[in-house]
Amino acid sequence: MRLGILYISAFIVLLISSSFTAPTYKLARLKYNGGGDWYADRTALKNLVKFCNENLKTNFAPEEEVVEPGSQQIFNYPFVFMTGHGNVIFSAQEALNLRRYLTGGGFLHIDDNYGLDKFIRPQMKNVFPELEFVELPLNHPIYKQKYGFANGLPKVHEHEGKRAQGFGLIYKDRLVCFYSYESDLGNGWEDYGTYAGDSQETRLKALKMGANLIQYIFTR
Repeated sequence: MRLGILYISAFIVLLISSSFTAPTYKLARLKYNGGGDWYADRTALKNLVKFCNENLKTNFAPEEEVVEPGSQQIFNYPFVFMTGHGNVIFSAQEALNLRRYLTGGGFLHIDDNYGLDKFIRPQMKNVFPELEFVELPLNHPIYKQKYGFANGLPKVHEHEGKRAQGFGLIYKDRLVCFYSYESDLGNGWEDYGTYAGDSQETRLKALKMGANLIQYIFTR
């Protein structure tokens, strides 16, 4: 399983850094139990893929895949996106499988779509009992890829006046999970006009930050 992810990463590194035409891969969305709306931000991944293919010269398939945390299929995808507003439950088997995926080379991006925080933190603690989410410093490489974010994670939507924060789970010196909190990054990837009052400028910032995530995990 680990080798499969490493091979995928190696192909995409070549793709980003040269004119090499790699096979097409897909990004995946995590379908979790508990009742939360795992399907939120329906147009987010397809727009992020389009942006990355155009600006990073990646070769991702336009369609996303849907995977469950306990499935073996999750090992086929180097990048898994998770979002929602509500409850999340990982069974013991799902937590173990997700841990194996992440420690074996996979990457999980959790995007709090407002309301996810109180549910996802204890569930990720089941995955990594020994780790704590840490806020990534502004000089972290994730903010210094193709696009620079000197002030860290961009703010897409306002909820309670809280600042946007980017947290990470770091396993053996490797960032295995990025948690975008109070940002609504995935909302910013959606089709323009989905949310009243959103600007093209804010949407572009969100897509650029998403591209930074993709470039970081595939070139580290």
